[in-house]
Amino acid sequence: MIRIAELKLPLSQVQYDPENHTEFHPTETLTQLAAERLGIAAQAIASLQVYKRSFDARKSALLAVYIADVTLVDASQEAALLEKFASDSHFNLTPDQTWKPIGHAPAGYDERPVVVGFGPCGMFAALVLAQMGFKPIVLERGKTVRERTKDTWRLWRKRELTPESNVQYGEGGAGTFSDGKLYSQIKDPRHLGRKVLTEFVTYGAPPEILYAAHPHIGTFKLVKLVEGIRQEIVRLGGEIRFEQRVTDVQVEEVNGQRQLTSLQVLNQATGESYTLPTHHAVMALGHSARDTFAMFYERGVAMEAKPFSVGFRIEHPQSVIDRARWGKDAGHPLLGAADYKLVHHAKNGRAVYSFCMCPGGTVVAATSEPERVVTNGMSQYSRAERNANAGMVCAISPEDYPQDVESFAWAFGGKTFGVEKLPKGEHHPLSGIVFQRQLESKAYQLGGQNYSAPGQLVGDFVAGTPSREFGTVQPSYKPGISLGDLHQALPAYAIEAMREALPAFGKKIRGYDMKDALLTGVETRTSSPVKIGRGADFQSDNTRGLYPAGEGASYAGGILSAGVDGIKVGEAVACAILGVAVPSSGARGSGAAQ
Repeated sequence: MIRIAELKLPLSQVQYDPENHTEFHPTETLTQLAAERLGIAAQAIASLQVYKRSFDARKSALLAVYIADVTLVDASQEAALLEKFASDSHFNLTPDQTWKPIGHAPAGYDERPVVVGFGPCGMFAALVLAQMGFKPIVLERGKTVRERTKDTWRLWRKRELTPESNVQYGEGGAGTFSDGKLYSQIKDPRHLGRKVLTEFVTYGAPPEILYAAHPHIGTFKLVKLVEGIRQEIVRLGGEIRFEQRVTDVQVEEVNGQRQLTSLQVLNQATGESYTLPTHHAVMALGHSARDTFAMFYERGVAMEAKPFSVGFRIEHPQSVIDRARWGKDAGHPLLGAADYKLVHHAKNGRAVYSFCMCPGGTVVAATSEPERVVTNGMSQYSRAERNANAGMVCAISPEDYPQDVESFAWAFGGKTFGVEKLPKGEHHPLSGIVFQRQLESKAYQLGGQNYSAPGQLVGDFVAGTPSREFGTVQPSYKPGISLGDLHQALPAYAIEAMREALPAFGKKIRGYDMKDALLTGVETRTSSPVKIGRGADFQSDNTRGLYPAGEGASYAGGILSAGVDGIKVGEAVACAILGVAVPSSGARGSGAAQ
């Protein structure tokens, strides 16, 4: 097949049934257009399949833009046409995007690999291991997705936090209570993202995610999907153990190298601990597993502090964003709720940018620790809520994190983890966690110490005036908002950069800096505060058998990239067991290439 990009049609030529959310591709029109581009008769094309559909809103007449795979009646013509357009990047051979197992478990193999965490990374690591016959054991500290949903709603409605079952912990991972975005900017030469999307569709995701440029699912559809993948893993011989928290790792010296030999696991339902022997453990922890990060540090697992971002959630009427992005086409059912992506480089050297934009969604309480407030964004598949929200965050780095004994002792219940012994200028690997906890505790205090979040209107924030009452934008955050002054919620450099960014963003998205737009604090879980290094074989830099993976280890950002990383790490475990080379994905920590 030949893949042709940039096939453009007016929006009016795309049929859409809003009743059942069904899009009908203009196949005949696209076939004619593809034939013209190739310089052949339309009759010479046997079939056309849409690979991707996006929208171009840069001009007044909005266009639907397609990438399509074309099959010729006479397949022998394909090579000549590809040679003819060899210098044109819009014409390429359609790649094989089928995932192929790297091998299968040998007969009689009885040491089952372990996967810790059942978010998208752990889920796909377990799935591919199960599909290759390795019958993995999955340990998830939280509950099943439906029980987890009940606990999460209990915080939102009754202000009652369940520390091991919430937006961060439980089946499906943090992405379950998010916008459910299924796109990323990762390099994916092996097309593993297609494997992720295909499996999602198999277990209940809308088929449009296979071709939409910015696909998403939404929380309620993710629930069914997650359950379906879990059932498939179990059907293939895998085992999923919920409410199981890894409390320790046992490491022995083998041939001059540190080797993982077992995990210490706490059954949180019974209070009993047990030892689980394993030489292959995928650590798909998620970005909020702070206790596990601390345990890794104590056990000498190589890790370092890394940059992340902090800020607020900002809410606008979705109609404001739609008009700014879609113009006269705002409200078209095929376009749906508009999103945006913004970045501003402030005069003080800080970058401010939009993060995890949720069209037609809600701001949600996302803490996993008592007496701390964290915000995140969530939306359903319909994206039909009245407000748009996104993180408006400021980039920070380890230089910004606390390195003093007092801060560490406060953050870790008296433990300092040797921060007092570090040479000046060296950054403690756990210092980002200290910073997060400081900001989240402050937000809890500013919100009224009842899991309400502190908030401020944009106009007041820019003016430096505390907010007293809401304007036209009504908050979506539950349990509730306590209006006041958010200048106290973040360091001065972040506040300064964000105040400068707001009018700059208003020039890009008309209405972004409207006075009644609402800021809700704080957003701290933009990514993991640590990086757990790994080599080309996906194993820890200094501990054999331990496979850092996903967002928690800083090798993913979002559902799709986490799923892709899970596949790669699951393959790496299989390769180690089978004694074969790890497939290269083109970068260190992503396969054989260095």
